[in-house]
Amino acid sequence: MHKYVAVAALTTLLAGAPTLSYAVSQGETAHTTAQSAAAAAKKAPTPRIVRPGEHVVAAPGFELWLTAEGKHWTDPDMPDDPQFRSVVDGNIDPTQPGVSLQASGFEGRYYLSGLYYGGKGTASRVEVATSTGKVRGKLIELAGKPGWGVWYAIADLPPGDDGEDFLRNVTVYDTKGRVYSQLRLN
Repeated sequence: MHKYVAVAALTTLLAGAPTLSYAVSQGETAHTTAQSAAAAAKKAPTPRIVRPGEHVVAAPGFELWLTAEGKHWTDPDMPDDPQFRSVVDGNIDPTQPGVSLQASGFEGRYYLSGLYYGGKGTASRVEVATSTGKVRGKLIELAGKPGWGVWYAIADLPPGDDGEDFLRNVTVYDTKGRVYSQLRLN
């Protein structure tokens, strides 16, 4: 009798082994997937934090710097004539998601930048949709929570294109991959 009980117990154990193994394997996969998602969220890029007045060189002649009043920049077309976009003159509503765009063409390239503001979450990355594909840019912000930041990118213009129909939209995404703010052009 002990012999039959032992065989039955062994058979039951062996019959359940694949199911047990599968359950452990599934549990590990689900746990690993959850860990991967959490790790990806932690690794999502965030804007580079800069000091007021700190110059960021995006390319030779294309520099940006931020102050509490807004965005300042030069581009290769006018390196000795700094430009300015205010965040305090009432032209933007930082409580609503928005993106601005300033573009300058020079020697077959487009030097692109603008403000982003008002979105929910933490801005993470920027993409500029063009007639030839997507261009990824970078984000910078002042320390603290100013409620706005600056994006910038450089795009090569296709030969013979004057840039008039080149830009389609600018989208800033948050760290979870959702749209933080967007500007539609075409």
